[in-house]
Amino acid sequence: MFLEPMLLEQKDQPFDDSRFIYEPKIDGHRLILSKISGKTTLYTRHNNECTAQYPELLEWPVEKDIVLDGEVYCVDQDGQIDFELVMSRFQTKGTERIVAAAKRQPVGLMVFDILHYDGQDLRGVPLMQRKEILDSVVPDTPSIHKIQFLEKGGTALFDAIKQQDLEGIVCKRKDSRYIGKRSADWIKVINYQYADVYLTGYRKSEFGWLASVMGTDGQLRPAGVIELGVPPVHKQAFRGVCGQLVSGEDKNFVYLEPRLQATVKFRNWTKSGMLRSPVFVDFVLAV
Repeated sequence: MFLEPMLLEQKDQPFDDSRFIYEPKIDGHRLILSKISGKTTLYTRHNNECTAQYPELLEWPVEKDIVLDGEVYCVDQDGQIDFELVMSRFQTKGTERIVAAAKRQPVGLMVFDILHYDGQDLRGVPLMQRKEILDSVVPDTPSIHKIQFLEKGGTALFDAIKQQDLEGIVCKRKDSRYIGKRSADWIKVINYQYADVYLTGYRKSEFGWLASVMGTDGQLRPAGVIELGVPPVHKQAFRGVCGQLVSGEDKNFVYLEPRLQATVKFRNWTKSGMLRSPVFVDFVLAV
């Protein structure tokens, strides 16, 4: 049984408010776990079934019908949560490869909400009552864990998250009902990194600026595509000068001399040296 997940608004800065609880944000992907009539089914937030991808999450000691909301994650050899590893698991194809991957690199599920239990729809129950029910009916196992939360100290938690270079925090109103859409009752604060990049081209089709950074060899190298956060006025300013900087093109891109710079915020550097989810902040240098 798939139930639409509740989504988060975003704020730039953490806050302290006694009406909220605070949880660490797990750097994985959203998962709805449904166990109905003894059969466990897993869904992404977009209602794509992914049961076969995570066999290690299918056997656990809850007999009654239940629907949980959580985040699938994977840890590296140093015990750190690694988004790229869980994405690798998600994209693995073929039963034999999936089973081998589950043994080599098992995932975990961090559960933070309970939506349905033993025939009762719990989405209209206030969050703190849902947390009590979750705690009473879902035991922690080697693969499935309940998330810890604080009832105060959002700013202090975010500071600790930054020191550990983790993804961020989630702030949830204690009296919030669970609604299957985005709501300001749930707020995420991301621990962004910042970098200055060169704008070295743009897509010919949908919007996207090519970003490059200086490599250790002193040469520019590709670092990703900026698609988010660019206001109309900045797009207009870019169009006003980019025609003077064209250095070449191919089927998909127009390339520019590296004379424009921008500041971006992003989640982290990928293992291949790319910006993960870069968001435009402002221009650094205009020609």
